[in-house]
Amino acid sequence: MTAKRKAPRFFVSGTRKSVGKTLVSVGLTAAFAQRGVAVQPFKKGPDYIDPRWLTMAAGRPCRNLDDYIMGRDGVLRNFHRHARDAELSIIEGNLGLFDGQDLEGSDCSAALADGLGAPVVLVVECKGMARGVAPLVCGHLNFPGGGSIRGIILNNVASPRQEARLRAALDRYCPVPIIGALPRSRKVVIDERHLGLVPAGERDGVREQVEAMGAFLAEHCDLDALMDLARQAPNIPDEAEPEAAPVTGERLKVAYAADRAFSFYYPENLEALERVGVDLIPINLLDDAELPPVDGIYIGGGFPEMFMEELTANQGMMARIREAAHHGMPIYAECGGLMYLSERIHWGDRSVPMSGALPIEVSMNVKPQGYGYMAIKGTGELPWPPTDCAIPCHEFHYSKVTRMGEGARYAYRVARGAGIDGVHDGVIFRNVLAGYAHIHVDGAPGWAEFLADFWRGHA
Repeated sequence: MTAKRKAPRFFVSGTRKSVGKTLVSVGLTAAFAQRGVAVQPFKKGPDYIDPRWLTMAAGRPCRNLDDYIMGRDGVLRNFHRHARDAELSIIEGNLGLFDGQDLEGSDCSAALADGLGAPVVLVVECKGMARGVAPLVCGHLNFPGGGSIRGIILNNVASPRQEARLRAALDRYCPVPIIGALPRSRKVVIDERHLGLVPAGERDGVREQVEAMGAFLAEHCDLDALMDLARQAPNIPDEAEPEAAPVTGERLKVAYAADRAFSFYYPENLEALERVGVDLIPINLLDDAELPPVDGIYIGGGFPEMFMEELTANQGMMARIREAAHHGMPIYAECGGLMYLSERIHWGDRSVPMSGALPIEVSMNVKPQGYGYMAIKGTGELPWPPTDCAIPCHEFHYSKVTRMGEGARYAYRVARGAGIDGVHDGVIFRNVLAGYAHIHVDGAPGWAEFLADFWRGHA
């Protein structure tokens, strides 16, 4: 018989997108952490931004859970692995509780909450509402999958009078407890822009903001009731995972961009690279003037368009990157990293030179050029990805490659999504590989080993 262990948890979702799920999730994570509770945060779907806020609130890495990329078995493994040593797990959903691409709801937050055995706390945006909140909540309770809803948090409540009317309507018609009511406040709002929330760490004062969010949720929510709810979740398997075989041979040193402009890295990816013999050395493309002695470079996604002038002002680092590429150093980049390696970024009436490691130019657009799930196959130019098996991944970009120079080739064929031109992704030039596809190692067997070999080719 498989051993079991307790894993208190609850799932934060909303009636629709942008009702305050992240405020509630980050605030509750911070509130419990401030009480000394070891909180493990999770985020449904492919996402870098919300997890950064949740990581800061918890003091430990947030983990993503995505059925498309990982499969349900992979989701459960990832959840069990990281929930085991926590006193409380908080899972933030995406979109509304029942929103997804499948009409039957297999990919919605309600389905994931059910699969995880996690009671749902439903966030309701209350602007302009009174008695009408009751049919909204009752509809969710009675819709297939709504039985997991075990508590309500009212958000954006304008006044004590409105709160009293909301509570009266829900008490009369909806058999679910109200766990919190958050008054309208500009002090705890996370700003938004294209692609979602502004990333944590991009601006000063973020830690104080997270602490304020924790205090705000602690003041206006019943944390004891939430913990009691979390403890009602069923036990999870308590099985030790086999340890990875130790890597033999000399370890690689790879510089990776970690600064305000570039921060989109899944922790599982970095951990997988460490396991295959890669020592990752953080660099700051905004401030550092020189590259450390390394065997390769890794530039993840981010928002280089928000820092174009600052990046181009650091001509010392741009020159070092360009020279490294010219002399054959292997460089791997995703999305924002591709933009940094281009010759130029165009955005409206602004045109700013970049490092020029790739013979391409990119332009920012008003609408997304690639947004959502993606799948890629290899073209045969490189050992990975395979040519006969689609690798699930994702893309989020408002930029588009508008000029492709001579000598550039493609590593990926796009089986789903947009990529660079709707057919291809993954530009190869010299020993540089850069594309719009965001890879998660849990859906990409062989990715970490391929990159280690890619960088080792120069070592």
